[in-house]
Amino acid sequence: MDETPFERGSAQTDPGMMLAGDIGAFTADPLGYALYAFGWGEGDLAGMAGPRAWQRTVMTEIRDHLSAPERRFQPLRVARASGHGIGKSALIGMLVKWALDTCPDTRVIVTANTEAQLRTKTAPELAKWARLALTAAWFRQSATAMTSTMPGREKSWRCDLVTWSEANTEAFAGLHNLGKRIVLVFDEASGIADKVWEVALGALTDADTEIIWLAFGNPTHATGAFRECFGRQRALWRTAQIDARDVEGTNKAYLDELVRTFGADSDIARVRVRGRFPAANARQFIDQRQIDAAQKREIPMLAGGEPVIFGVDCARYGDDESVLAIRCGNDARSRAWQVWRGADAMQLAGDIALATQTWRPDAIMVDAGNIGAAIVDRLRQLVGDIPVIEVWFGGAGRDAELEPGVAVHTANKRAEIWTRMRAWLRHGAVPDSPRLRDDLGGPTYGFAADDTRIRLERKADMKRRGLPSPDWADALACTFAEPVLPRAMPNWLDPARIGTGRDEDRYTELD
Repeated sequence: MDETPFERGSAQTDPGMMLAGDIGAFTADPLGYALYAFGWGEGDLAGMAGPRAWQRTVMTEIRDHLSAPERRFQPLRVARASGHGIGKSALIGMLVKWALDTCPDTRVIVTANTEAQLRTKTAPELAKWARLALTAAWFRQSATAMTSTMPGREKSWRCDLVTWSEANTEAFAGLHNLGKRIVLVFDEASGIADKVWEVALGALTDADTEIIWLAFGNPTHATGAFRECFGRQRALWRTAQIDARDVEGTNKAYLDELVRTFGADSDIARVRVRGRFPAANARQFIDQRQIDAAQKREIPMLAGGEPVIFGVDCARYGDDESVLAIRCGNDARSRAWQVWRGADAMQLAGDIALATQTWRPDAIMVDAGNIGAAIVDRLRQLVGDIPVIEVWFGGAGRDAELEPGVAVHTANKRAEIWTRMRAWLRHGAVPDSPRLRDDLGGPTYGFAADDTRIRLERKADMKRRGLPSPDWADALACTFAEPVLPRAMPNWLDPARIGTGRDEDRYTELD
């Protein structure tokens, strides 16, 4: 390997040369470098004594590989699948800075599952660790690159942040650095297309070159190249699956809430907590088995006094539908739902007002977007003392406390009400409608920027995937927007309901 750019002159009298000499000693030792180069216990790193245990393990694997002459120039492939919040991006930041600082003309390529991940999470973390290092002045940062400040070396000694598409993989196909060092980083690797993985294999062919391929992420997909690192390709990769609860510094109370709320073997807990690959598509917010069970479940027996709640999702034109869902406790099936296509606000409000005369709801909760605000205003004129509640999907979401001491953090109101609905489906009964089944299973989910608040896929993004707006499911979700108490007698004691079938049976049993 070449001398570092600071090795000219007298190392004994020049502080820069002394620093370069010290850093050069860590060319095969990223852990030693991290402990030396960053101000642990101070400033941004206050309260931290060094890298976390799992990060040290990865650094040690790299050290052992590079220190062995017989393996040094064989590609090292390291994959980690984990739950949330363990410090994957932090490790990437430390390793990228180590790789650049300790080997002249190193080439680093970093990509991620999405441009947003790369731009808003990976890039800021790289910039943070570059800024915190004793060698911060050695490289210049931009939004998409980190380049050497040594004159004439900015093109050969650099880290590039690269977005990808399956139709455009040239950045990976052309990655060569014969006789030097190559580091390839896949952040949130489960979401990176197989074609990109395939093309990246071309970077592993240079002889006499240190080649390190890092693939980290939540194991969100049951199939694909990242999954195969732990399956058919496991002999080629050094792998581990990390439960986030076993890592120091993680939010264990929140992780335990996810496990208690969704179940240890649910895909959400497997992926977001345990670092295990899902049984199906982990990004589907409501599991298909849960939907099927709710559509087949016998209507639960009411304990008496459960409020009847109308949930209304509003649309006007196009392919979307306006839907009235009716729920009473765990029963969202026995009272007929209503669906409209192309109806205006006045027609919808009038029809819903007529439905209140049959079902005597204790509250009406209306999606206030689109034409919903006009429906809310008109309903308040028509239905007297029945509360009509606006539901703003994009409004602030509260923690969804699903049982005492168990809460899920949500990014907005829509995520909150869908989270409550998801928990309710474990005991609830819903119509056996193919449209409702598809709507409930349609949205995927992710996490907000703080990695703790659930955010549902937007309707516009669903349509780009060829899925319709989940109008039926949104209507049912609206019934969970606010807590409701019965306004008067239990609905099953209402004389207007006697003689309509199931409610009469309940009246007889409880008389």
